[in-house]
Amino acid sequence: MKKHTVFVDGQEGTTGLRIHEYLAARADIEVLKIDPEQRKNVAERARLLNEADVAFLCLPDVAAREAVFLINNDRTCVIDASTAHRVAPGWVFGVPELAPSQRDALRKAKRIANPGCHSTAFIALLRPLVDAGIVPRELPVSASSITGYSGGGKKMIEEYQSAGRAAQLDAPRPYGLKLGHKHVPEMMAYTGLTTKPVFMPIVGPFYKGLAVSVPLHFSQLKPGTDGAALVRAFERHYEGERFIRVMPVGDPSLAEPNFFDVQGSNDTNCIDLFVFADDRQAILIAREDNLGKGASGAAVQCMNLHLGCDEGLGL
Repeated sequence: MKKHTVFVDGQEGTTGLRIHEYLAARADIEVLKIDPEQRKNVAERARLLNEADVAFLCLPDVAAREAVFLINNDRTCVIDASTAHRVAPGWVFGVPELAPSQRDALRKAKRIANPGCHSTAFIALLRPLVDAGIVPRELPVSASSITGYSGGGKKMIEEYQSAGRAAQLDAPRPYGLKLGHKHVPEMMAYTGLTTKPVFMPIVGPFYKGLAVSVPLHFSQLKPGTDGAALVRAFERHYEGERFIRVMPVGDPSLAEPNFFDVQGSNDTNCIDLFVFADDRQAILIAREDNLGKGASGAAVQCMNLHLGCDEGLGL
């Protein structure tokens, strides 16, 4: 069996390491390795990028753009985990469940932009409702997202796991308070919303797990909308999707006093969607593993699609 060659540029970061874990048990994949002393050798990186069938970029935005310019063939498929190309022309957004045509686009693409963790969950909630005409495109939407500290990368992980860490790290910490979080452009581009959402992420004192919540008033939505209608819209949009699970209204599995388990989707490649509603309002929650479907799992899922493998292979 001919193996597919894969190179991870930036393999020392959190996303790169997790991709390596996914690929380690794959008999169909040959992972190209760079000598640690050659990591900043442009010529060696270029050689490996051009030798790979699939190149994952787990790099800062500037470095990711530079890496793309090092590829001089039309064969290598690039899957960029940075923010650099998520709304760029010519790049396909790496969410297979986004729309009926998305999988075919990913199979053909040579440039795939892996989504952000927060935006993956936000888009999963809003895209079906905008497409169904339930949420008006111009609706001012707000959202918050609580995530484990692994989403902040190696430096933040070391900060939280240090023996003498600061006391303030024991409490949730809202950030993005200048209202310019880097995920917002893709949150608009791939939901169809025309009004910039108010988005506040929060980092918590736990390793991984993420939950985005979106409050809605039924008076601002399509007439006749209630909690059951929201669930039906999710079920129609995600019918047959193995990695998106739609829960019943109010999720009866949540016992009193109804505390929500942010880490309940960890170690899966799934997004779990919840609707909590009364007769006037609803809270939508999308939950995922920020290192799985929110990052490395999504990248491997896109790789599988592009290579013609089973979409869930290794996940």
